[in-house]
Amino acid sequence: MEGTEHFEDGLLVVEHGRVQRIGPAAPLLATLPSGTPVTDHAGCLILPGFVDTHVHHAQTDVIASGGSTLLEWLERHTFPVERGFADPACARATSEFFLDELARNGTTTALVFGTVHRTSIDALFEAAAARNLRLVAGKAMMDRNCPEDLRDTPRSAYDESRALIERWHGNGRLGYAITPRFACTSSEAQLTLAGQLARERPDVMVQGHVAENVDEVAWARSLFPQARSYLDIYERYGLLRRSVYAHCIHLDDEDRRRMALAEAAVAFCPTSNLFLGSGLFDLAAADAASVQVSLATDVGAGTSFSMLRTMAEAYKVVRMTGQQLSAQRAFHLATMGGARALGLDDRIGSFLPGREADFVVLDPAATAIGARRGARARTLEERLFALMILGDDRNVRQTYIMGVPAIAGR
Repeated sequence: MEGTEHFEDGLLVVEHGRVQRIGPAAPLLATLPSGTPVTDHAGCLILPGFVDTHVHHAQTDVIASGGSTLLEWLERHTFPVERGFADPACARATSEFFLDELARNGTTTALVFGTVHRTSIDALFEAAAARNLRLVAGKAMMDRNCPEDLRDTPRSAYDESRALIERWHGNGRLGYAITPRFACTSSEAQLTLAGQLARERPDVMVQGHVAENVDEVAWARSLFPQARSYLDIYERYGLLRRSVYAHCIHLDDEDRRRMALAEAAVAFCPTSNLFLGSGLFDLAAADAASVQVSLATDVGAGTSFSMLRTMAEAYKVVRMTGQQLSAQRAFHLATMGGARALGLDDRIGSFLPGREADFVVLDPAATAIGARRGARARTLEERLFALMILGDDRNVRQTYIMGVPAIAGR
């Protein structure tokens, strides 16, 4: 794939948390000053850290909860758990576990959905700052069609989001995303103020859900009859620019054209789409419209924190639509694709000199079947394909954040 460079015996040189050089090991080793510490990961692949562009930290404890449709699953599992995030202790404890899971799975950057409670994002940002993580997150906005005790108001959502932006956006490696949960749970007044905030703070992102399943699409159409489509609802309120929208399954060509013009990105969430029976994302249609595509776990409807598991399911979804997803493209979606979706490709997603040294060390032979299959691989594509189909958190030997190991004891 264009942009892929592979060194069979390579060396990554990191200084002060940033990539200094990368290339064949022997000549680079000869240039290092005497006494330079060298960590040997022979037999492993060193890749830019994974970027998860849509995940709910508050849904960590509802992963693997059975249900039927999206809307029923939210009512039965998600909303009861999210009530607990009014308690700062719950928010802190879950945030710590959630960030540990990201690191254990090789994810070094994530775009995270919070609950309606400001405490959910304060706790997450505090934990991320302590780890020096690059993280983008936002407090959910939700003022109708949800439990009464999980509602904010148009004004409180605006005021709390603005206060969070002022406290956290640009604080270290943290960024903020304006976060209407989905159009059906926000009134026109709330979406209007969310759009106003987006205009006032063009430096922050917007995130949300769109066109995940057919019942949700029909519901959105009934609530906003003036809109051309579900996506058009967000565009009408100024929420399509600098945005990442999860799912984007039931879009038409005009929707995709508008996303491309707005430079909005898709978060492709294969495990949750399969788990809830929502539908199959059309990667070829997105590519044809030049829409940016990234990859996301969407925990807790998503069934794994592992981007390797997510890539495996993405491959199957794409095959079910009669298309093909190469391993190199899948790894690109999980690294540089995510970095571009977040507007961070000048800082993460590659090993270009000066980039932040967030990377993951993957051991293809961490499992017996992985080692056996990998021994028969003859090309880089074959090696990566076997790794993405068979791989999981066991293959993550180490995750590095700004050049520092993030997992103890590995």
